[in-house]
Amino acid sequence: MLELIGITQLFGGVTALHDLSFTVKADEITGVIGPNGAGKTTLFNIVTGIYRQTSGRVLFEGQDISGMPAEKLASRGMVRTFQNIELFGQMTVLENVMVGLHSRSSSGLFACSFRMPWSIREERRIREEAMQWLEFVGIVELSGVMAGNLPFGKGRLLEIARAMACRPRFLLLDEPAAGLNSKETLGLAELIRRIREQGVTVMLVEHDMELVMDICDRIVVLNLGRKLAEGTPREIQDNPQVIAAYLGDDD
Repeated sequence: MLELIGITQLFGGVTALHDLSFTVKADEITGVIGPNGAGKTTLFNIVTGIYRQTSGRVLFEGQDISGMPAEKLASRGMVRTFQNIELFGQMTVLENVMVGLHSRSSSGLFACSFRMPWSIREERRIREEAMQWLEFVGIVELSGVMAGNLPFGKGRLLEIARAMACRPRFLLLDEPAAGLNSKETLGLAELIRRIREQGVTVMLVEHDMELVMDICDRIVVLNLGRKLAEGTPREIQDNPQVIAAYLGDDD
């Protein structure tokens, strides 16, 4: 579903990624791991159009999407979340999810301003669907709470609900378990599995190795901007180069 071909990213004299190539298969959960500074978030920013790579190509379902802006990627079915939660703090939990649904609404400014009948019907449909996504992630009882007042774990679930409201076919999660306790991380693992059951291909950057090994079908390991290894969780666990990158070389 996603193919990276020879991706190199330079920031001045620093090489953040070097000749990186791998594929993400449809209907799988793919993890991208590596020590701090390995280039994981840079990779996500290239895939989602925030950065334009120095060289190489990003193909989504066979089409070159290099540098394509986020709104066009969303219309093609690619949506992401961020390492630092990005919510509209002065809007309710429900309204935050409705924002994701409005990206697919058809009523224009005139219809909304004058409360035309079709606009009212569409707004009702959007509200109902937003509630369904809140129920999907397990926070429907918080629909009327201001998003800025949510505890961190609930905010993470809200961000995922809003992303799912865009009806993605490919979802990128940037460190979704960051800041979560062990119970919340277990719930997140189950949620990601249910997202895949919805027909969504998932790619995630994550430092929680227990979560990655538990839910991922394949794992790509980065180190100093290069692909160090790729394989199943068992293959990665047993790879001496990966062990050395995380724990250091012991002669």
